[in-house]
Amino acid sequence: MTDRSVAPAILITMPHSHYSEKARWALDWLALPYREEPHAPLMHRLATTRNSGGSVPVLVHGSKRFVDSTDIVVHADAVSGGDLLYPRDATLRREVETLEEQFDDELGPHTRRWAYAQLLPETHLLRKAMSRGVPWFEARSLPVVMPLVRNLIRTSLRITPESAHRSIERVRCIFQGIDERLGDGRRFLVGERFTTADLTFAALAAPVLFPAGYRAAYPALAEVPASMRDEALRLRDTDAGRFALRLYSQERGGSSTW
Repeated sequence: MTDRSVAPAILITMPHSHYSEKARWALDWLALPYREEPHAPLMHRLATTRNSGGSVPVLVHGSKRFVDSTDIVVHADAVSGGDLLYPRDATLRREVETLEEQFDDELGPHTRRWAYAQLLPETHLLRKAMSRGVPWFEARSLPVVMPLVRNLIRTSLRITPESAHRSIERVRCIFQGIDERLGDGRRFLVGERFTTADLTFAALAAPVLFPAGYRAAYPALAEVPASMRDEALRLRDTDAGRFALRLYSQERGGSSTW
């Protein structure tokens, strides 16, 4: 019996997490059956720690636990036959993995810090996103714990006006690098087809692009502060931004099950 043939996997998430969106997109794209289990911040720890994880996403598949978005994608690709999101060719795979690691380690943290810096003062928008689809008692508890949640986010991510500015500058630099990579007319970042390099870039760039088709809970672009909206529109109007939006339009197939 293969892992794919056991009961559907369980994907533990927070509704607004872009790393959860990375894992969700991979599962959807590979058509690997799963059930999503979203949790509100802080309260998600009850689900992740009992499954050997810390933050989200965590994938429970049969007797196995995967506690990192990249490990989830690697597992999903392997049990789906391989050579799908990761090329079988060793040289291409190394290139894909190098880009995926760069986006995981740099793009994701910087888009997250900058987006939180814009949205932490917007308590209503943030609470609405964080409570989507979570158990009713977590949604009812979130207003009570929201001051603690906001303080923990600000402290753990070291959010200040200065750090937020440095983060958006780093995001712009990464986008410029993708602009240059796409300058030869290629349709995908590596090789001739969609890989996890493309998926990871688009998923982790989403907090600064507000793409249609983004399955994580997020405010509408029209609802966010003007400065955030203006920056998103500027980044959309780059080759990298247009590339990510195209991937959401053409490659974000399937649907989550919650």
